[in-house]
Amino acid sequence: MIDKLEFFLTLARERHFGRAAEACGVTQPTLSAGLKQLEGTLGVLLVTRGSRFQGLTPEGERVLDWAKRIVGDVRTMQQEVRALKQGQLVGQLRIAAIPTALPMVSALTTPFHAHHPAMRFVVRSCNSMEVLAALDNLEIDAGISYLDNEPIGRAKAIPLYREQYRLLISADSPLGRRREVTWAEVGRVPLCLLTSDMQNRRIINRLLRDAGDLDSLATLESNSMILLYSHVRTGHWASVMPAILAETLGLTGAVRAIPIVEPAAIHTIGLIVPDREPMAPATAALVAEALRVGPKLDKELADR
Repeated sequence: MIDKLEFFLTLARERHFGRAAEACGVTQPTLSAGLKQLEGTLGVLLVTRGSRFQGLTPEGERVLDWAKRIVGDVRTMQQEVRALKQGQLVGQLRIAAIPTALPMVSALTTPFHAHHPAMRFVVRSCNSMEVLAALDNLEIDAGISYLDNEPIGRAKAIPLYREQYRLLISADSPLGRRREVTWAEVGRVPLCLLTSDMQNRRIINRLLRDAGDLDSLATLESNSMILLYSHVRTGHWASVMPAILAETLGLTGAVRAIPIVEPAAIHTIGLIVPDREPMAPATAALVAEALRVGPKLDKELADR
């Protein structure tokens, strides 16, 4: 039954029989046969079929909720049994983080690995909506994203630090000689920013609008913070980045990171995990690490 539920979860996520079969590591006939067996066991149709995947039936949508719960609990049980058998946490911890939070992931993974050396990590970069979707679809074990700007849904949140913003700009520019700048002033320089699907960009857009800049558009957009920084270094663009990211980039004397005030915008970044009890042992250990690391990290950033 569990393998059939895994097939069903994958198909609901991929919305394509061929891609779902590939993701499950089986042939498409094997996937289709497993789904039909699951439908036979439950006595209902789960998938609307045609020449291609057309969606889930109403019964399929309800079974999907149960499948996530059941598969999640089985994975938790398997992880706990392995830990009991080997006397330590073993396996893989999958984390998705928004791009602006990537520099602080090591603040969690490094002490976690010191306490649980048999664990391995897979960390990927996603926007905030992708983080939540991956968590809901059991594709990841934990996410790192904003906690106070958009709803996080059915998840448990542990605050890590408060994000503050800096204007990255050439030291030779007029604003580059300032100790601080306002959001209104930021809106008057050529900006390169993250793409609009990123929550960081939506926050910046709102701050610029609130400062009275209704017409400013980024002259360059990218989902890569490294690419944005490379353009700032040319001296022809400026960008807005969280303070922790600006420090991680290791700014040269040619680029300055200037605090942005009026208003001094602050948003909370935190760890997001499934709201499930019992919690998977590795996820519970990561939560414990976040509770230890978070207050110290937040204080260090606030004191800089």
